This record gives sequence, C-alpha cells and structure tokens, in this order.
Amino acid sequence: MSYEIEINEQRFEDAPRAGQCLRTYLRERGWFGVKKGCDQGDCGACTVHVDGQPVHSCLYPAVRAEGRSVTTVEGLASPCGELHPAQKQFLEAQGFQCGFCTAGFLMTTSALQAERGTAHDDGKLDDLPRAFKGNICRCTGYRAIEDAVRGVRHIEEPEAGQAVGRSPGAPAGPQVVTGTARYTFDVEVPGMLHMKLLRSPHPHARIVDIDIREALQVPGVHAVFTHHDAPDHLYSSARHEHPTEDPMDTRVLDDVVRFVGQRVAAVVADSEQAAEEGCRRVAVTYEELPYVVDPEEAMRPGAPVLHPKGPESGIFRAENNVCGEVHGTIGDMEQGYAEADVVHEETFQTQRVQHASLETHGCVAYFEPKEEGEGERITVRTSSQAPFLTRRALCALFDLNEDEVRVVAGRVGGGFGGKQEMLTEDIVVLAALKLRRPVKLEFTRAEQFYGATTRHPFKITVKIGAKKDGTLTALRIRIVSNTGAYGNHGPAVMFHSAGESFAVYKAPNKEVEAYSVYTNTVPAGAFRGYGLGQVLFALESVMDELALRLGMDPLALREKNVIGPGDHMVTPIGHEEDLFIASYGMKQCVDVVRRAEAEDRSHEDVPEGWLTGTGSAVAMIATGPPGGHFADARVSLLRDGTYDIAVGTAEFGNGTTTVHKQITAGALNTTVDRITVRQSDTDVVRHDTGAFGSAGTVVAGKAVLLAATSLAERLKTFAARHTGVARHLCRLEAEAFDCAGRVVTLKELYEAAHERGEPEEMAADGHWGGSPRSVAFNAQWFRLAVDPDTGEMRILRSVHAADAGKVMNPVQCRGQVEGGVAQALGATLFETVRVDERGEVTTAAFRRYRLPQYADVPRTEVHFMETSDAIGPLGAKSMSESPFNPVAPAFANALRNATGIRFTELPVTRDVVWRAIHQKLQGGNDN
Repeated sequence: MSYEIEINEQRFEDAPRAGQCLRTYLRERGWFGVKKGCDQGDCGACTVHVDGQPVHSCLYPAVRAEGRSVTTVEGLASPCGELHPAQKQFLEAQGFQCGFCTAGFLMTTSALQAERGTAHDDGKLDDLPRAFKGNICRCTGYRAIEDAVRGVRHIEEPEAGQAVGRSPGAPAGPQVVTGTARYTFDVEVPGMLHMKLLRSPHPHARIVDIDIREALQVPGVHAVFTHHDAPDHLYSSARHEHPTEDPMDTRVLDDVVRFVGQRVAAVVADSEQAAEEGCRRVAVTYEELPYVVDPEEAMRPGAPVLHPKGPESGIFRAENNVCGEVHGTIGDMEQGYAEADVVHEETFQTQRVQHASLETHGCVAYFEPKEEGEGERITVRTSSQAPFLTRRALCALFDLNEDEVRVVAGRVGGGFGGKQEMLTEDIVVLAALKLRRPVKLEFTRAEQFYGATTRHPFKITVKIGAKKDGTLTALRIRIVSNTGAYGNHGPAVMFHSAGESFAVYKAPNKEVEAYSVYTNTVPAGAFRGYGLGQVLFALESVMDELALRLGMDPLALREKNVIGPGDHMVTPIGHEEDLFIASYGMKQCVDVVRRAEAEDRSHEDVPEGWLTGTGSAVAMIATGPPGGHFADARVSLLRDGTYDIAVGTAEFGNGTTTVHKQITAGALNTTVDRITVRQSDTDVVRHDTGAFGSAGTVVAGKAVLLAATSLAERLKTFAARHTGVARHLCRLEAEAFDCAGRVVTLKELYEAAHERGEPEEMAADGHWGGSPRSVAFNAQWFRLAVDPDTGEMRILRSVHAADAGKVMNPVQCRGQVEGGVAQALGATLFETVRVDERGEVTTAAFRRYRLPQYADVPRTEVHFMETSDAIGPLGAKSMSESPFNPVAPAFANALRNATGIRFTELPVTRDVVWRAIHQKLQGGNDN
C-alpha cells in the first residue's frame, strides 16, 4: 500500500497499521503535542487540522489522511519560530493551568480565526459555548480560556525584586502553547514494551486457577504476571509521609479480588494490541464470594468480610469492615439540646466523583547507569504528585536501595489528589525488574473510572441546636464514608472531614461519630478538599435551615457563631497543637457576600414564571496536612550569573513553579527570567513529601524562601570578602553586586568562588517541615433562577471570596479559585460515578459521566481578602483545595431559597429538581 501524508510541512510515507487512528500515528512520529484524553472524541485534547479543518484525531482514521496536509500544535508557529496569534493570546492571558488540554483549544481557536471574515465564518468565535462544545478543560473554569480568545493580556513582567504579588507567566508557558512541554508519555524510549491489565469481572472472588499458556503464545507477548509473581508485602496505594496513616491492605497482584475492575494479571508485549490479545487469552477460574456495596450493611454482623487481616494491617475493625473510626464528645449533648429553642436534624448524601484529570494514570520504567558507583538503576517516569514517596514505597516493595531507584515526574496533566497514589508504578517496576526491559503502562479513560480512585461518597447526619438569638448550643455529626474495596486515604479523609468543618463554628457541646467502611466497590482516594466538602455540604445546608426556623438572616447566624481570630479550634477529635489562626479573613469574606447580595440586580432579566433565589456558604481549611509535610530546596548561582532552584514538588497546573521563581526573585533582587527550576525528580533534592494538601506554596515555597534568603546572605558575605568592602555597603542587584561603587558581576563572583575552592558559597539549602500551620477561609455566593416547568437551573451570578493571605500571583491564584468553583459545580449539578447492584462502574466514559463544559460554567467574580499570614512564606496561604468546599452548599441554599425545597443529595440534577417541584405543587413534602 502506497501512503503519503504531510505533517507540519514534512512528508511521511509510512503506512498506518490497520485500524490505526491519526492520533497514535502522529505520536509515534514524535508529534507529542497531540494528546490522549479520552479516545472517544469527547475531550478535544487530540485536535489537529486536516487540510485546515479541526478534527478529533482519536476518531479520525489515519488512512483517511492519505494525501492530506495535517497540522498539529507544533506546526502552528511560523518556520522562523514566530508564534501563531492564538498561541500568543493563550500565553499572554495565561489561558491554561496544567496545559494538557491547551493544544486542543489552540487548534480549535486557530481554525476559527482562519475562518473569520470568510464564507465559512458561522460566528462561532462570538459564541464560545458552541465553538468549544468539543473541548474540555478540567483545570481553569474556562474564564482564562475565554480571555485568551478575546485577546486579554494578564501576564506581567515585573522588575527585579518585585515579582511577589505580581503575575509573571508560567515558566513552561512557551512550551505549553507550542506543544513541546513534555508530559509523562512524551518521550521515546528504545526497546519499550507495553503492558495491559486483565481485570476482575467479579465484585468479590478468590482466584482458584489462572492459566497463562495461551496468552504466552500470542506473537509479541513477552510475559504474563500473576499473583504468583508478586511480592507478598502488604502496602497501601495512598502516598503519605507516614505510611501508618493508611491500612496495609493491598498487594501488587492478589489472589482475592474485591471489586469489579481490580487487576488480576499483567501482560507485557511488543505492542498494546498484542498485550490486549494476551489479556483475552488468560484463563482464570474464580470462586465467587459474597459481596456488599452499601457501607451501612457492610458494618452489620454477618456481612461479608473484605479484609480478614490482623491488627498489624492497621485496619480498625476488620471483622466489621471498619477501615477507620473516630468517636468524640465535648460537653454534654443532652444538656445542649435541652437548652436549645430550636433543634434541627437532617441526613445528607454525597456521591462518587472522578478526578477526570485529562492525563490518565501511567508510567514508564527503564534502566540507566547509576549516578555513582557501578551498575544500573531503574528510573520510573510517572504522572505522580508524590515522586519521593513513590520511590520509598517501591524500595520497600522490591527490597531495593534508594540509589537503585529514581522516580521523576514530567509535567503532570492534572491531579486533584488522584495522583497521590501508586496505582501503576508497582506493577510496571515488577515487570521491568523481571524482564530487564523498559515497560510502559498507560491507563485508558475507562480504566480511570474503574481502575483508579474516586472521591469518597459520604452519608452525613447533622443534629444542631440553637437558642432564639441564634447562639449554637449543640452540634452532632455522624459520618459514614464509603472507602470502597481498599482503605487508601480512608481513615485520613474521615479524620480530616471531621476537623475544620467542626471547628469553624463555636458550640459548647459537640459530638462526632465517624466511620470509614470497606465495600466491594471501586476504591475511593484523595480528592480536592479531602472530605471537608462532603461534610460542609451538610453542615452549611443545616445552618441555613436553622436560620429559617429561627427567622434569622443566614449570614447573621454564621457571623454570630463562626470562629474568631483569637479562638481555639476545638473539635471532638482533639485539638491539633500546631494549627493556628495566623491571619483572619473570614469577616472580610462574609462582607463580600453581603455586598454582593445587597447590590445584585441579576434577577431583573429573568423570564416570567421562573423562580429566583440566593444562597451562600463559608468554609475553613488548614493550610497543609497534619503530622508533618516536608520539603527540601536548594538555590544556586550558576556560572553564567543566573540562578537555579532545585525543589521536589511536582507541577500539574497548581502554579508552584511560578511562585517558587517569584519568591527567589524577590529574595535575590532579580527577575524571574534569570531563574531556572529543576523539580519533581528524586535526583534533585534530598526529600519532598509531595504536591498535595495544598502544600506547594506554604511548604515547598517556604523551603525555597529559606534557601534563597540564605543564598543572598552568603553571596553578600562573599562579595564583601572578595572586594574588601564592608558587608553593609554591598548591595545585590539583578546581575551584579554594587560594593560601594565597585560593580562585581555575578559571573565574576562565581568564578572567584571556584578559584578559591569555595563553590559551596554559591548555593544554599532550605528545609521546611510543614509545621506550624495556619488556616484559610472562603465564602461562595450564588443567585440562580429555576424554571419550575422544566427544572432548568441558571446561575445568574457567582461570587467567591478567598482569604489567601498575601496573594503571590493574582492571575494564577484567581485561576485556582475559578477552577475549584467549576469543578465543584460539576460535582453539584451532574457529575457522578454510578455503580450497579454489583458495584460495577457504569459511567466509564466522559459522555456517560458528564463533565462541565464551557457552556456550563458561569464567570465567577473572585475577590481576594487583604490579609497577611504570620506563618506562610511572605504572608501567603494555600488556595488550591479550599475554593471547592463552599460551592455545593451555597448552590443548595440558593436552590432552597428559590424553590422552598431542601435538596439533601448530590448531584442536584435537572430532573431531580423538576420532580421535587412537581411533587411540592401536588402537595408533597417540601423538605
């Protein structure tokens, strides 16, 4: 078969394989800007131009491109390197976060720009919801993308030493918009083998026999791994600084499967196709076991026991499927309710939510020479938020020394907590060590739904009492968290959910009863908010119900009872000794909401007959996880007079790389363009706990600040010695020291240090242990309209108040808030991972799961409070997770205000709303 195709003005004559899509054809030829996000034409990350027309290359057969001209994002710029106008716009607007979807948006935008003013122009650039109906972004909330298309410039170029508080662009921005940023699989590894996983069709079963002989006969198959090949060690897939936070209940491959989708065997072959065929040829004989999918049933006597393990596993009550539990009381609950004039009790339910990061889980393992000494080490390139903790776990599993394992994360295509796990690295390293060959495993989108993790579904019962004046007298919360088949993050999420959510309101009598329960369903894990969002949905809804029964303004009720700047944060699970209110922005947050409600006129254009309402909610979150979160950093002066930051934390759109450069630029009185960053690589620094728990700025950033400040002092001392000028007369400038009029360039200083045999004076280290910690505050307000005839809901206005302390980079921080609100709206309105009566996931595709698209997300007004934190670096606080938490209750409260109906389960879909309104009109219960 003759075949010819032009790709970015280069001619190729390699014929595609039978049935090959254009996406894989392009990537196999090195055009890594074409991304895999869904393989079903849902997300648009793979968009390219074929003869100038945008197409989803995952659906476009490569054979159809024969004789055509294909342009990828790498081909948008001119041959001389000048960026396409769309690329410039996305760069100047900071129209991305993780950047994994950016190529798709760029290709769509550039095609529409080319049509502008032609006979083919159908006005899509003026109708972005229609233009981007085939593109999904999980990070930004779409406002930054809209600004990019409209040509709004946000990024700044601050002067030397003035970067903190300004908005320089992301360091990887030029690579993101040109498709040259390298994510996990954007590498070519010679001799690489491909892995596919055989997964369980049963919710609970014992493997009686497994026959791999037919699979090994498939041409190209090199090996099949089963539980017979796996180490006996028990571990948790969760990554925490202290492994004892999670029960040790997992094996690399187990002879008992506990949910539909659990891995049973791994087939390694020359191609994915051969590996898939090998999986089909593996014959497994199962003994099916009883299963349970409801956590309340799972705790009852006689329920099937998922993990009959001893106390060494760390499971609280294995015989009752209780992974973890906590009980605590402050004061006298009976007396508290007796003193109340109003007592209200309600039960709420939250659902499973998928992280839906566009880059799926996966890794590549290969061998390279050791840095020191003889022999090889295994290098794991992975999409992880915690490379150092992953190395630690791999070493423990396979009895390896740390110098035998390197773990590195490229640019990570979204995380949201889902990549605070070890879900692929263990099985890939097992295969690579056995075969001594490079091995790759990349999850499909379907595997992300049934083979990764979800947000924990919660059942929360709140009973609250108050006096007539609104003073709370008693607060009791019962929590049942469904951790799924394994306990990764189960106890920790449960404990965290009962922490700041309880402490945010003062009451003399408080009680908590919480359980993390095993069921035969897909495991839950870390997710943005880490349990707080689920409990706050219930608590903030109940606060509005209490206000209604007291005849009080809901905001006034909150103001009367909310924790104050001098108060201790007391919960029934105990006082966290290292947690302080080191800055207080809650009052400002409430003031923003009050002003928004007073000034709002958005309801004036609502169609006749629609119902309108407003609602708000507040939240508090610790600026880092408890128990220690460690970061090491090194800042060095380089030979050319620029600086280098070495830090362990990963970049996945959280903006920490930019902030670390800003911090360093401020400490060293230079500009951000004179600083490079090496990161997320176990070779770079001694240790870093990971990019989770909102620690990128307040922990890793603190370590960077300490290192940069220390280096500035060292350089000043050395410059004084080198020039013979008094130290206090030496002033560090962007590229040199001015020592009483004598200018010594940083290049000269570097050379002098090396000539004197004192190179160590050109670098400094910083370390931060994540303690003490502060708290951040958020408030969300909505006005919405509801059509009672159809259940349609429209958000008329969205306002978010964020207490981030000193805002290091306003554009990036605003993007975190907007993205958090958008993700939370998805979880509020339609996102849900559905499972059937056997616990099997039935929504294993974006089109069945329903992610927020451009048309679904309102433009949120973001307000930053004027606070400066006494603990965070330069006064900063975290703001990655917290914007998510108040969104669902604020929306539910607005819906209650509009319809008179309290919705107690998420998601609040249009059909649910219509049915409730219809029942109310028919005389049913409105609560």
